[in-house]
Amino acid sequence: MKPLRVGIACFPTVGGSGVVASELAVHLARRGHQVHVFSSKVPFRLARGEPRVAVHVVDPPRRPPLENDAYSHALAGAMAEVAVTSGLDLLHVHYALPHAPSALAARQILLARGRRAPRLVTTLHGTDVTNVGEDPALRLVTRHAVLASDVVTTPSAWLREAALGSLELPGGTRIDVVPNFVDLEAFHPGSERPDLGALFPGERWQGANRPGVLLHASNFRRLKRVGDAVTALAAVVQVRPAVLVLVGDGPERAGVEALAASQGLASRVAFLGERPEMGPLLSQADLFLLPSDQESFGLAALEALASGVPVVASRVGGLPEVIREGVTGLLVPPHAPQAMAAAVLELLGDEPRRAAMGRAAREDAATRFRPEPVVDRFEAIYREVVERWD
Repeated sequence: MKPLRVGIACFPTVGGSGVVASELAVHLARRGHQVHVFSSKVPFRLARGEPRVAVHVVDPPRRPPLENDAYSHALAGAMAEVAVTSGLDLLHVHYALPHAPSALAARQILLARGRRAPRLVTTLHGTDVTNVGEDPALRLVTRHAVLASDVVTTPSAWLREAALGSLELPGGTRIDVVPNFVDLEAFHPGSERPDLGALFPGERWQGANRPGVLLHASNFRRLKRVGDAVTALAAVVQVRPAVLVLVGDGPERAGVEALAASQGLASRVAFLGERPEMGPLLSQADLFLLPSDQESFGLAALEALASGVPVVASRVGGLPEVIREGVTGLLVPPHAPQAMAAAVLELLGDEPRRAAMGRAAREDAATRFRPEPVVDRFEAIYREVVERWD
C-alpha cells in the first residue's frame, strides 16, 4: 500500500502521551511511512534520531505581547508550512490542548489558500479531559476540537466514557479505544542489581535481610501522590527491610524529599531524577508502586509489567484495564498508603506468589500490549480518514 505522510504533535516530556507519540512515530517510520513530529523540544525518545522521522522544534520568540501564548500559533504555522512542503496526508495530535486547536487553525490556513488540508486524528490522554471541566472555556475549546476531528481515540474505555461525559458530547460521538503499547525489547525482566546496591550502601544485599526494592516513576505532579509511596514505605519498614527508588522530577519533588527526611527514611529513599532509559531500572525492582489520584491508562505501570514487575496501584481510571487484579498486581483504594503498604507486605512476604505474578505480568504485557496490533489500528484509522477525504 502507498506510504502515508503523517504529522504527529506531542509534548517532549517523559509523560505517557509524549512517549506513546514518539514510539508510534518510530514504528510508523519503520513501516515505510514519512513522519514529521512537532514539539517544543526534541522528544526524549527521539533524541538519538530515527530515519524517516523529521522532528520540527517549535520555539517561538517570546516577546511582548506574546510572551506566554505564542506556542500554539507557531505550531499552527509550522503544521501548515510542513503540510505544504511535504504534502501531509493527516495530522495526529496527542493531547487535545494545545495541539488540536493548532491543527484546526493550520487546516483553515491551508483551505483559505486553496490548498489540500490534512485530515485530523486526535488522541485524548487523560488530563486534557479530566481537568478541563474545571474551566468552562477550556472545556468548550476541547469539545470543539474533538467534534471537529475526523477521528478521536482514547487509550482506555474508562477515558472514553469520561470524555463523553465531561465534554458533554452528543450521543453517538465516535471515540475509538486504542490502547497504549510497550516496547518489549526495551522493557524486559532482569536479575542484576549492582546499581541499586550502590544507591543504598547501608543496606545488606545478600541473604534473608536483603531489602525489598520498591520503585515509582512519574512527573511528580500532585495527582501522582508520590508522598503516599513514601508513607507506605514507612509502614513496610516496620515489618521488613525495604527501599524506595523514585524516578522523575516535577513540582512535588521537594515536598516528597522533605517528607522522606521527616519520617527518617532519607537513607532508604533514592531520588534519581529523570532517566531516559527506564528498562534497566525497572527490571531490578521487586514491585512498582503507583498511588495516583487518577490515571487514564498508566503507561508506567505497563512498562513495569513488561519488565516482569508486579504493580501495586490505586484502583482508579484505566488502571484496572491494564493491571489484572490478583494476577499481575494488586489494586488498592486511592489516598490509602496503609492499604498500599499492606499489599506490598503481602507480596514481599510470599516470594513464590510475587515471582509468579512477575511472570504473568510479562506474559500479559506481551500478549495484550504488543506494538504491532496497536500500530495496525492506527494505520487503519489513518487510511480510513484519508480515503474518506480522497
